[in-house]
Amino acid sequence: MSILTIVSADIEEHIIKGCLAGKREFQKKLYESLAGKMLFVCFRYCKNRDDAEDVMQDGFIKVFKNLDSYKFQGSFEGWVRRIMVNTAINFITVQKQHRLFDDIDDDSSMAVESDNDTSGPLNEKDVLKILHMLPDGYRTVFNMYVIEGYSHKEIGEILGISEGTSKSQLAKGKNHLKQLLNKYFESNVNIENHSS
Repeated sequence: MSILTIVSADIEEHIIKGCLAGKREFQKKLYESLAGKMLFVCFRYCKNRDDAEDVMQDGFIKVFKNLDSYKFQGSFEGWVRRIMVNTAINFITVQKQHRLFDDIDDDSSMAVESDNDTSGPLNEKDVLKILHMLPDGYRTVFNMYVIEGYSHKEIGEILGISEGTSKSQLAKGKNHLKQLLNKYFESNVNIENHSS
């Protein structure tokens, strides 16, 4: 472990203890140090920035309410991230008028428009745009499994679905994502060909 890691962990512990003592300046430091990363986490689950910001605010309320349950073992950022993910999942399931995991057969949402005028690697904005085009069930399982590292068993328990449904949603989501990416790259190639 490097000296920098030790110093960083000591500062983090100092800030957490300040928050536990109810000191607002430490709460502000904690919020400011993690807000950017956690907004990005929430935005992967929510379809617009306003919802992502609402989820993040709710998530931070839960973080501060439950801070005394953090035992200073493992990554604090990882602990906060799990709270944000769970808050986002709760938000999605409450907001949905229909079942989150209905089978999706309609591919009419597959048109991909890019803000890029050149082909090349996807930027963060385009990745989020394409992820947001996935149906909610696919996107939720994809985020939880591929990005957050949950197992299908954990996903099933959290979402109240079977492991098989989680696996099926992931497979369908990957297939859907592949089609969206193909359309994205085709549109960039077409743009480049027209401009040459």
